[in-house]
Amino acid sequence: MTPIQIIHIAFPELKLHTSAGHKIRGYFGRLFKDHSPLLHNHMEDGSLRYQYPLVQYKVIENVPQLVGLGEGAGLLASLFLKITELRLEEQTYPLHSKNIQSSLWVPQVGDDLYTYRFSTLWMALNQENYRAYRQMGEEAQQQKLKQILIGNMLSFLKGMGIRLEAGQRLLVQIQLSPTQTTFKDQKMMCFGGNFTANILLPDYIGLGKSVSRGFGSIKRVH
Repeated sequence: MTPIQIIHIAFPELKLHTSAGHKIRGYFGRLFKDHSPLLHNHMEDGSLRYQYPLVQYKVIENVPQLVGLGEGAGLLASLFLKITELRLEEQTYPLHSKNIQSSLWVPQVGDDLYTYRFSTLWMALNQENYRAYRQMGEEAQQQKLKQILIGNMLSFLKGMGIRLEAGQRLLVQIQLSPTQTTFKDQKMMCFGGNFTANILLPDYIGLGKSVSRGFGSIKRVH
């Protein structure tokens, strides 16, 4: 498989709350609105781009971070390295330093197992499947979450232009705990914790819903 470029930019001098991810996305989306729909996930006519986000904005351990994959990595390299400040609502933050990492990722699906931690909450459920989830027993709930997580990983692979080969299948084990958060002024059930899968995934990508706003970011722990 062709390696996929990934660029990760962190602004270590800034300390923000995790919820600021959508504000960072909004600021840069407006700033670069004429460059590419990949930067804000909206097409020219205002409609949503219903594909895996190739540019993601997030706050992990209070540090603002940007992740670009494939074509999105090229955009980050050409545009965001020139940024000297970040404006969120009425506050302007000067950006004196940036930590930049560029890597090549080749997907590996097989017998090896990798364990990941959700660095930000995983938004697995929408309104419809949340209602169904609440009616299930614990074992059925665990199975449902596994199915959703596998679907999230397949969506990520599809967004990267990758299809599993004949005979390949994703396997997961989860160690997750539910928690409530507020999203768009609504209470939402999300999940934190670890999962183990037979696929090598890049650090800091998002899985699940609202990944462009920072939800579902993962990091491999071993």
